[in-house]
Amino acid sequence: MPFLGIEGGRIRYEVTGADQVRTLVFSNSLGTDLAMWDAQVAALDRDFRIVRYDTRGHGESSVTPGGYTIDQLADDVIALLDHLGLDRVYFCGLSMGGMTAMSLALRAPERLRKIVLCSTAPKIGTAETWNTRIETVRKGGMAAIVDGVLQRWYTSGFRSSAPQAIESTRQTLLKTPVEGYIANCAAVRDADMREAIRAISVPTLILTGAHDPATTPADGHFMEVRIAQAKYCELQAAHLSNIEAAAAFTNELSTFLKA
Repeated sequence: MPFLGIEGGRIRYEVTGADQVRTLVFSNSLGTDLAMWDAQVAALDRDFRIVRYDTRGHGESSVTPGGYTIDQLADDVIALLDHLGLDRVYFCGLSMGGMTAMSLALRAPERLRKIVLCSTAPKIGTAETWNTRIETVRKGGMAAIVDGVLQRWYTSGFRSSAPQAIESTRQTLLKTPVEGYIANCAAVRDADMREAIRAISVPTLILTGAHDPATTPADGHFMEVRIAQAKYCELQAAHLSNIEAAAAFTNELSTFLKA
């Protein structure tokens, strides 16, 4: 597997697909890795060159000393684009990955063709909530939070009907390095782009889960009215809408990017 060298470590990435003109970059959520996009890659790699990567502190990427910042995670993307010789790309990020997309759109819009903000918000949760989670994980490891996370990420109906998907997500969460997770919790905790997103000029699609308790439809509409000409779509899913409502998610994504 290929890696990009960064200060103090490396970022794992994967490139698939045949199209050499249209490149789509996927950015994972907190507590997952690049495999969360498997369904989208299978459906879209005939139409796009696809780049996906493990965010710093996740998967096979290094756990560099933390905490991190969202801007730092965006800088990792720019370094990856430079490494691959990519000028402008489509970018799709979910939750923390969506915050990375916002940072990129504000700080390096010339590198982006379009962005897709999935199950995300410019400000997620409160400092108290994140600090409590950080302490819980520090004391009890990922096992201490995994059940609660799964309840927020998927509706009860999906948890009952798709046990293999739930178990796969469970194992990914449990394998996430504790220090990497904590460092990224700090990045999400400290990010607040509620006013800054008014300056986003990159064409934007907002995909929100109708049953998402973490980044709610209200959060999606908040972004919709502040980002010029943003498009909004609500999916019948909770937080990981690209897995729970994979077909609908991929269709909305593909339609927007090809328009």
